[in-house]
Amino acid sequence: MGKKKSSSNNAKSSSDGIKIIADNRQARYLYEILETYEAGVQLVGTEVKSIREGRVNLRDGYGLVRDGEAWLLNVHISPYERSSDYYNHDPRRTRKLLLKRQEINKLIGKLEQQGLTLVPLKMYFKRGWVKVALGLGRGKKLHDKRESIKERDTKREIQRAMKQY
Repeated sequence: MGKKKSSSNNAKSSSDGIKIIADNRQARYLYEILETYEAGVQLVGTEVKSIREGRVNLRDGYGLVRDGEAWLLNVHISPYERSSDYYNHDPRRTRKLLLKRQEINKLIGKLEQQGLTLVPLKMYFKRGWVKVALGLGRGKKLHDKRESIKERDTKREIQRAMKQY
């Protein structure tokens, strides 16, 4: 009898990696992020195919906890082009977030008592599963946004100065 072929380590390491699909850079500008959570998303087949093509917009999205379940609202996943309209999905449908019961209970308390918002920060593949990084954030005031811009500009100037030397 012949020897069994073992699977290569390269295939395994690439499936463990994280591949970022969409990034909500505006969320860190508009909100002060206090905590982050990782959640799975309940999707249909055409949504996954569209996500693999990178056709996702997180900018207007937000999270909500209703009736003891977490939901992702207003995230736009474009319809899959190579499918008929009959089998396709609604681009802005409400999607269920897959979180543990303890995390949902913790979120309920923080969202109601402290007036915080649940904002999607990133959407990515982790071991073949679509995940969303959610940030528990407090909205920034205008002067806070100005401070963020100043900090970003000073960092750029420092980097340019370091690059010259």
